[in-house]
Amino acid sequence: MSDLFDQVTADQDPFRMLASKLPGFSGYIERENRRAADKILRESLADKFEAIRKQLTYVQKDLASAKELSYLDDLEGAASKLQTFIDKVRTAAYGNSSFFDAIKINADELARLYEYDLTLVSNAEAIERGVSHIVASIGTDGMEAAVRNVVTLSRELVAAFDQRSEVITAQAE
Repeated sequence: MSDLFDQVTADQDPFRMLASKLPGFSGYIERENRRAADKILRESLADKFEAIRKQLTYVQKDLASAKELSYLDDLEGAASKLQTFIDKVRTAAYGNSSFFDAIKINADELARLYEYDLTLVSNAEAIERGVSHIVASIGTDGMEAAVRNVVTLSRELVAAFDQRSEVITAQAE
């Protein structure tokens, strides 16, 4: 994840590069770069989960067309949790004062925060595999377990994002 921050800092315009050399201004530039990296990361994460939510919606439609209605409510609940997560990711302020200004985060702490965000990416991969497993399990005895897995993962996802701010504040202590 530090590659993302490095990319943002490498793409600075000449004014920002000059301004970063001025006393007191470099901290402002660094905070702005952190905000930009945070925004890019979370937009990418939200896009990934939006694609997964759409896959889950297609599965629901396929099940409804096949008149296999017993899992639709559970899958709708999972899709709703995914949408809640996506909305939280998209609407959270990008590295605003509650994340980066009031709490001074050094490079090591920021790296730990990015590692935490990487676990959210891993969650995307797990849910994506879970949705694929549902598709593969349609009409089999494994369908119930596959649906239950995706429902559980989607619940845990919302809680994991809510804990992101706790990771930040714990680092500041």
